[in-house]
Amino acid sequence: MSDAPDNFCADMQRYIATTTIGPSALRNQGSPGVIEKAQLFLSGLDVSIFIVNDERSFLRVLDSATAQLQRRLPADSQHWGGARKALNLFLRDVCYNRFICLRYPLAILEPWMEIPLDKFVATALKRRAGRGGLPTWPGLKRLTSTVSQEFQSVAKRWADAEGISRVHLDMRIWLRERAKLANNTLHRTARSRR
Repeated sequence: MSDAPDNFCADMQRYIATTTIGPSALRNQGSPGVIEKAQLFLSGLDVSIFIVNDERSFLRVLDSATAQLQRRLPADSQHWGGARKALNLFLRDVCYNRFICLRYPLAILEPWMEIPLDKFVATALKRRAGRGGLPTWPGLKRLTSTVSQEFQSVAKRWADAEGISRVHLDMRIWLRERAKLANNTLHRTARSRR
């Protein structure tokens, strides 16, 4: 399906926006409607704007798209951190989608893409960085570009050490933390039965 019709790719993009940006992605980010507004923006985003030749250009386009999404969110939900997380989640899943990547050469973005930040990821990054290596996680509502860059820098070093792009580190962190949580639950259950 390398020559998928435009409407198929548009439907696929809308599907990705809808499934990626759900309640858990933008939890506690403000008024009702924040998820729907983010989904609508990402469904219509021209992903071809990300087809650039270098990381600096990619980050410039990413910053611009973040600001655009931020302005489209409900007034009390216009947080840079929430907009950036939504955009990074969306771009990750677009990059993982073979139909859209066949239509647009988005695979070149992979080494430049950011890890979607949230409390869960920030905790793992802080643990990796060690004491004093990263600032206190401010939450998505108060996350700034400067603080985000500090976390992204640690993620980049960690991902490089594992031989992957930092965007994939989200998956590894999620899988490891989920396994730890399952083991802790099993241990607590076993202790409570004694």
